[in-house]
Amino acid sequence: MKNTGFIFDLDGVIVDTAGYHYLAWKKLADELGIEFTEEDNEQFKGVSRQRCLEILLEMGNIEVEPEQFESWLKEKNEEYLTYIGKMDESEILPDVPKVLKYLIERNIPMALGSASKNAAPILEKVKLKPYFTSIVDGNAVTKAKPDPEVFLIAAKDLGVDPKHCIVFEDALAGIQAANTAGMISIGIGDPEILAEANFNFRDFTEIDNDFLNELINLEN
Repeated sequence: MKNTGFIFDLDGVIVDTAGYHYLAWKKLADELGIEFTEEDNEQFKGVSRQRCLEILLEMGNIEVEPEQFESWLKEKNEEYLTYIGKMDESEILPDVPKVLKYLIERNIPMALGSASKNAAPILEKVKLKPYFTSIVDGNAVTKAKPDPEVFLIAAKDLGVDPKHCIVFEDALAGIQAANTAGMISIGIGDPEILAEANFNFRDFTEIDNDFLNELINLEN
């Protein structure tokens, strides 16, 4: 039987830290006099921190020197870290542990593929780190989604052919990255936004063991 690997995004898939990102970006935007709404924050999902700041500054028509740019990146991250420092298992999204346990009991290798540079400490905070054979985060990649780099590295770490990998994503850029890599893409969230995914679910409560078995045995 072929080897199948499962790759999970972090924010909005395993834990809902999007709200914390929003609060941190909102604080910086307020300081810069830029109007920034939760709707604006949708553009930041699955995007690197650097690109998020570039978008924010474009919204405010602000041009800065590299030193100031780096200073604001650091400021935003420090604000975000104050929020994730208080995280615990209650932040895990519904039925995620059930799915992870089902897969690990069947010796299915799992990786995390996230743009977040704080992925490892977040997984430790919510006590899910032991489930993952590999953690590929923003510290390990040079290209942001929709480039497939993060998922291709994860597949290599798992020792699984990309075409036998299943990716769970809540952002369109992530779905596009998985599709470009030749992987099966599972959209978690709004099916209209994630219409390019091979399968769509609102959340993990809609995913049953029969579907997971189908994925495990899927002939890509």
